[in-house]
Amino acid sequence: MNNILELQGVSKAYNKGKPTEISILNDLDFTLATGEVVGLVAPSGAGKSTLLHIAGLLDTADAGHIAIAGVDQSGLSERKRTRTRRQDVGFIYQFHHLLPEFSALENIILPQMANGVSKVAATDRARDLLNRVGLEPRGTHRPAELSGGEQQRVAFCRALANEPKLLLADEPTGNLDPETSDTVFNALLDLVKETGLSALIATHNIELAGRMDRMVRLERGQLS
Repeated sequence: MNNILELQGVSKAYNKGKPTEISILNDLDFTLATGEVVGLVAPSGAGKSTLLHIAGLLDTADAGHIAIAGVDQSGLSERKRTRTRRQDVGFIYQFHHLLPEFSALENIILPQMANGVSKVAATDRARDLLNRVGLEPRGTHRPAELSGGEQQRVAFCRALANEPKLLLADEPTGNLDPETSDTVFNALLDLVKETGLSALIATHNIELAGRMDRMVRLERGQLS
């Protein structure tokens, strides 16, 4: 398989058909190769979150086709799209969204068990992921007992828990100070490369985007 993600002719507008219609994506094409890490750069309001949500099947396009791992998702039922999201796609957001009542380890175990993995196997994988980002000693701590950078690294591990083929990240270090952002971003890139993931990572930081395999810009509904 050459491409893990393919977008063809994708368009999206809000208030469609009304005088206040706002076109966000306009006949957009994009491909992400297997094992490739791409930086998505866009000014605020350009539609990068919309693009990521459509690519990850959290939103639907008005037109166009989305294929993940070679399977066209456009005509599938919501049940099948949900299964693709759960099994093939990992998401990371600007805020970690960890479950506050559970430990770091448990936050990584739970999505695996929801996907049918045994608790023993899920625990082993959670510990391995935490070890890769230098946080295994913090596994029993709840989110409130972790620093912002630590919380986000746990969120990275949770996103990779079910061994997705595609990782989508929306400003994953946007809430962190510059020094912490740099450290956490390096941890994310190392983790992605170690696991052979394909990733589309949105960021305002041109320097961070420059560390990836390539960079694309979203402007006026198109990628360049």
